[in-house]
Amino acid sequence: ESVSAAGVHLVAGVVNGRNVWRADVRAALKTLEALPGASEGAVSVASSTSLQHVPHDLALEDPAEVPVDGLAFADQKVAEIALLARGLAEGEAAVEPELKAADEALARFAADPRKHNDEIRARAAAVTAEDFDRPTIDVRHAAQADLNLPKLPTTTIGSFPQTAEIRRRRAEARAGKISAEELNGFLRDEIASVIKLQEELGLDVLVHGEAERNDMVQYFAENFDGFATTRHGWVQSYGSRCTRPSILFGDVKRHGEGLRGEAFTVPWSSHAQSLSDKPVKGMLTGPVTILAWSFVRDDQPRRETANQVALALADEIADLEEAGIRIIQVDEPALRELLPLRRDEQPQYLDWSVNSFRLATSGVKDSTQIHTHLCYSEFNEIIDSINALNADVTSIEAARSHMELLADIPETFVSGLGPGVWDIHSPRVPSQEEIESLLKAAIGYGTIADLWVNPDCGLKTRDYEETKQSLRHLVDATKAIRASL
Repeated sequence: ESVSAAGVHLVAGVVNGRNVWRADVRAALKTLEALPGASEGAVSVASSTSLQHVPHDLALEDPAEVPVDGLAFADQKVAEIALLARGLAEGEAAVEPELKAADEALARFAADPRKHNDEIRARAAAVTAEDFDRPTIDVRHAAQADLNLPKLPTTTIGSFPQTAEIRRRRAEARAGKISAEELNGFLRDEIASVIKLQEELGLDVLVHGEAERNDMVQYFAENFDGFATTRHGWVQSYGSRCTRPSILFGDVKRHGEGLRGEAFTVPWSSHAQSLSDKPVKGMLTGPVTILAWSFVRDDQPRRETANQVALALADEIADLEEAGIRIIQVDEPALRELLPLRRDEQPQYLDWSVNSFRLATSGVKDSTQIHTHLCYSEFNEIIDSINALNADVTSIEAARSHMELLADIPETFVSGLGPGVWDIHSPRVPSQEEIESLLKAAIGYGTIADLWVNPDCGLKTRDYEETKQSLRHLVDATKAIRASL
């Protein structure tokens, strides 16, 4: 019995709705023509998902900045669907000019010199097992003892409030209303203010506040070869929040001459460290999170792409270390987010994701302290993989769960632990007594020897008044607990 006679109509999602890559419409048309019922009009063409996951219109972007030959945003995907529907109904010959134009665009994209760099590929291929390993935690602890940190060291996760003035100055620089030199002078003053505030509050390990950064992934995409950033490529992130995912389309290294390129976080971290005798953390986004919050090339395994990003980060870490930055944080909030739903696919993902972090961070001296930060997810399912990151300190979201996560931390956990004591996703200021209660709960799990005190996440979305109050309570609570030990 024919498909149409059986009353079955197939809707074929042959245009991927979750990425921004141009479809191979000629191959897709052949797939459609081979489907049961295609010749009987019982097949319709669609995207694989809603198009809310991709930006609106590629025509809004500058072809000099974005590799348009390889891309299709929502409007372009609708056009691909319409083209395939017409080809299915009228035959391939009817749409041959459009198919040929699409073939030529894909060929130009494949030949784009920004996509392939033989030196980057050779470097990634030369990685050995030793590049993923550091000495044992005991060796590293001994080498880091001269940091002279107290019990229960206090710190923050990285960002400080992104005020309207900061955003205005960056926008003025983009529009050419102020010079880069004027913007940088403003940012250096902002860093000095953030360092002064942290010293006045009495924090032990400081951060520079990240005023120069628009987004924790886009900032790196703007400083790496192989990425493009859009001007209008907004997509929904969660709730009413939107983001502009970067487009990772080529081989990755830092911008600049040579295979290593040029450092871009070092000037800011070095300036901050010059203003204080306390250690200032260098702040980087990890390879897994950069991939998770970007549109990632699909012409090679993600393991290879992640390792390229990791090596570019390793270069930045080496330059931070050379500049005298003793503590370097590499954030991986998306580690759990990318975990595949299919259990049989999870081990492979956890293997390459953990290894990409270790490739980025394992080339440092024993005396350099590597931190990582994770948030947004239930991490107890992958606690062994978090342990395998082999960081010196792991900070993690824990305030809302009242430290329950710590019950799943194994005795073999190698890292110092910074369970968050302030839920920064709310404007509510936690009291000193509340933070003391959370610290006591954390100590109750037996982690006092390597316990750190920090907020749940960065402070980018908070305002300065609540930030000052909350951090003052955090420091005072820590002092009270230290005195009671």
